[in-house]
Amino acid sequence: MSETMLITGCSTGLGQALAVAAAREGYKVYATMRGLAKRDGLATRAAEAGVAIEIRRLDVRDSASIAAVGEEIIAIDGRIDVLVNNAGVGFVRSTEQASEAEIAAVIDVNQMGVIRCTKAVLPHMRRQRSGRVLTISSVGGLVGQPFNEIYCATKFALEGYMEALACYVGPVFNIHFTILEPGGIQSEFANSTLAQLAATGGILDDEYRPVLEQYMGTVQGREWANSPYQSAEDVAAVVLSCARSETPPVRMRTSPWGEELCRLKTDVDPDGRKMQAMVGEMFLGQG
Repeated sequence: MSETMLITGCSTGLGQALAVAAAREGYKVYATMRGLAKRDGLATRAAEAGVAIEIRRLDVRDSASIAAVGEEIIAIDGRIDVLVNNAGVGFVRSTEQASEAEIAAVIDVNQMGVIRCTKAVLPHMRRQRSGRVLTISSVGGLVGQPFNEIYCATKFALEGYMEALACYVGPVFNIHFTILEPGGIQSEFANSTLAQLAATGGILDDEYRPVLEQYMGTVQGREWANSPYQSAEDVAAVVLSCARSETPPVRMRTSPWGEELCRLKTDVDPDGRKMQAMVGEMFLGQG
């Protein structure tokens, strides 16, 4: 029987690429998205690749929709082997400029959405005594960046959440947790982030304006030693390598550019295994 993989955020970009790549590798893929308006794009890609993908509606902001998909998978397949927490939103705006409603919306998707989905699959994986939870974080989960503090705060939160689960749920119940940390991905994510900026007033005419213009000009115009941008297919290949690994890392950057950006924070323990072992020994007497 094929292993089942549940992926969130499959309407575009990495989610679509991963769904197709995983199906090619033999997973039974449940590809989910908040609304089904873009399902035809994924269905077309799947047909062109000659693979079958189950497409479902799942809103990470809605526990009932998450539970419904999880219960359907269990009813049909009897197990959930891999969860990929991929759904997320970008946000470019300084703290002073952001409204509380905007901040709450980003937290609800990026942080609470991951917690809701993980909470939903853990009872099944615990009963199986096996499972993998792969969470798409960002280099912004390790390194704070200008005008991205709200976004980075949600990704930093995911790092702590998954690291904590890995130190006790992992070894006790044989459930592996991996945090994937891409840099930029060539997808609609960046465009939607810029659209969000435009929709919320664009570049505001205040004291932050010249700093934001400098930031955007530097990001768009700088000659990088290694490109910060990867294709969705390249990142999907890294995600699948973790899903297949017998000893997956706790965290992993997906590109040389990401490794270089995070190097000062990751040199001592690049894959997070040392910290996982130390915490397990210190608090649970493992090891």
